[in-house]
Amino acid sequence: MAYLSLGGNLGDPAAAMASALALLDADPLSEVDAVSSLYRTPPWGKTDQPDFLNAAAALKTGRSPRGLLALCLEVERRLKRVRAERWGPRAIDIDILTYGDSIIDEEGLRIPHARMLDRGFVLAPLAEIAPALLLDGKTAAQRLAAIDTGGIVRLAGGDGWWRKAD
Repeated sequence: MAYLSLGGNLGDPAAAMASALALLDADPLSEVDAVSSLYRTPPWGKTDQPDFLNAAAALKTGRSPRGLLALCLEVERRLKRVRAERWGPRAIDIDILTYGDSIIDEEGLRIPHARMLDRGFVLAPLAEIAPALLLDGKTAAQRLAAIDTGGIVRLAGGDGWWRKAD
């Protein structure tokens, strides 16, 4: 099982994330297994931009970690992701948080995600769908309880915002 973080703050980020999930689920080697609620979160790193919407997804995949990265980058490209500035505004962002028990530190690919343990906007949705997931010796729920989550709001009616195509 791989866990992904999705987010965006330009255009209609909820629609962009729904499209991203549909494209990931349509991949013959991957299947979206669970999706969190939507969370409105303050910008991180570069704070002079609109709030983000964030979510997490569990993905069953037969792809290798590099293959999954390639798929995520292709989905971002298809949804018109522009990488203009680090931590800047974007229509869609997809990050691989974990890939089973794999530990990978290669050029362009670091799993588990390098900064996820410090980011409430990642841990809040992840802990919703995988509270017992071990992250460096503690569960996602424990990690979330130990960090600042100020400004992060789970949106009412946010669960069920994405449904698999029939």
